[in-house]
Amino acid sequence: MNTPAKLGSYVLGLAVLFGATFGAGKAVGVVGSPPSPGGHATHESAPAAQVVPAGLQVSDDGYTLVPVTTAVEPGKQTDFRFSVTGPDGRPVTAYQVEHEKKLHFIVVSRDLTSFQHLHPQMGSDGLWSIPLTLPEAGAYRVFADFRPEGGTGLTLGADVYAGGGFRPKPLPAVSRTAEVDGYTVTLDGDLVPGRTSKLTLKVSKDGRPVTDLQPYLAAYGHLVALRNGDLAYLHVHPDGEPGDGKTPSGPEITFYAEVPSGGDYRLFLDFQHGGTVRTAAFTARTVQAPSGEAPAEVDHGH
Repeated sequence: MNTPAKLGSYVLGLAVLFGATFGAGKAVGVVGSPPSPGGHATHESAPAAQVVPAGLQVSDDGYTLVPVTTAVEPGKQTDFRFSVTGPDGRPVTAYQVEHEKKLHFIVVSRDLTSFQHLHPQMGSDGLWSIPLTLPEAGAYRVFADFRPEGGTGLTLGADVYAGGGFRPKPLPAVSRTAEVDGYTVTLDGDLVPGRTSKLTLKVSKDGRPVTDLQPYLAAYGHLVALRNGDLAYLHVHPDGEPGDGKTPSGPEITFYAEVPSGGDYRLFLDFQHGGTVRTAAFTARTVQAPSGEAPAEVDHGH
């Protein structure tokens, strides 16, 4: 499966936090140190400002995800339709292009075993549509990842249901290796809550490193991370970009990410080779930072 041209504010080595999608999110304060009215951290005992992870809300900053289609027959293609309304209550029709698309649409089953990254088409009235097939009965979460013209990046989420008997699958076991269509992808690096984590994914085929990955949506790879339990959403961009003269086209793709809490995360890497986009999926478990290290501050300014 999938992910998402070029970010105007994107810098190499950018660590993207939950709540900040496509390189732009809301500044909600430094973890453990709430901002004072003057914008400086205080040392009072007041509770720290809380960062709401992306994708957990159907409405944020005056924008609302409005699914027109709310139920889908499993295994059958459906014309899935939705709109995003703005602060004026009307469907938004002006979006900034991010990674070659105005909106990225992620569909994932609640048990994190099914994942799709899609790119719907928008009509002149602001109504989006996409052919969608949900493979099995059950509950799914859809995410609209976008930046309205003149605004900041947002990810809004809503639940969609495929009717019928449903038996959720267990979360796939933690693993550093994923197989997809004859390709092997290995994961190096650990997720440490509250700290920037370097993740390197290496792609090989038939035991040989793949050194000619093809750009897909202006990058050699796209990574989506979802927190097990509530499906909090993180879209991470890779270090470097095709054509910059220093980013190799494989076999390694490097990302920098920061997760807000301990636990299990499901990682979905989209990469393109031989003209086909494939998705490698991993389950990763966070690790504790070495003892004695002071907690790192989380910088929300991008």
